[in-house]
Amino acid sequence: MLLKLRKQTKKGEDMWQAQILTLFPEMFPGPLGLSLAGKALDKKLWAMDVIEIRDHAHDKHRSVDGTPAGGGPGMVMRADIMGRAIDAVKSKRPVGVTDEDWPLIYLSPRGRKLDQKMVHDFAGKKGITLICGRFEGLDERVLEKRNVMEVSLGDFVLSGGEVAALMLMDAVVRLIPGVIGEPETLAEESFTSGLLEYPQYTRPQEWEGLEIPDVLLSGHHEKIRKWRQESSENLTKERRPDLWKEYSHNKSDD
Repeated sequence: MLLKLRKQTKKGEDMWQAQILTLFPEMFPGPLGLSLAGKALDKKLWAMDVIEIRDHAHDKHRSVDGTPAGGGPGMVMRADIMGRAIDAVKSKRPVGVTDEDWPLIYLSPRGRKLDQKMVHDFAGKKGITLICGRFEGLDERVLEKRNVMEVSLGDFVLSGGEVAALMLMDAVVRLIPGVIGEPETLAEESFTSGLLEYPQYTRPQEWEGLEIPDVLLSGHHEKIRKWRQESSENLTKERRPDLWKEYSHNKSDD
């Protein structure tokens, strides 16, 4: 089953927005200020609001962390400061917008693993707020009191949440109408149909003894479609048995 894309809106009207809470605002927009995402940002197809967490610290050193309760290495981001920062960004949302319309996301290795379905869900929201953690992470009480969704990019650890935030936003922004010129490109990508994408080729026809498969040069659209479908299925079975199991189950239910 294909995932539905976000509806087209006029430029600047009800555009999707991302709020980023970070200790390193200079990291944004970073690569999202370039290429397709950057052009879309300039055209007001989406918007980004970067908030410096230290602006919500009240001491002269603008400190945001404390030692872990119970001892241990590193530092923990303080609940009082993070709470103030979160409340401040929530106040910027349009009137009547709920956490369901605009989820608050903490990028964390222990969160639910990001997948394409979740990306589509985020693209269908009014916007998202991303908390970029540092040190040993956030005081647990923030997650409990502010209805925070924890999301992970995979089973690995980064120095902070900023790179993960850029990756998540890139995945979402490309689904916004007008960012990518050909919507059918999105419909045929890996994971959209539940399968990995089929192999792609372009000129030259022959390279280092390898040729483009004849069927792709035949001009026979139905044969090409079948070849691509079979290739996607075979690749998924071989490389992602977990996806193949889910795809086969969903297919049998249809």
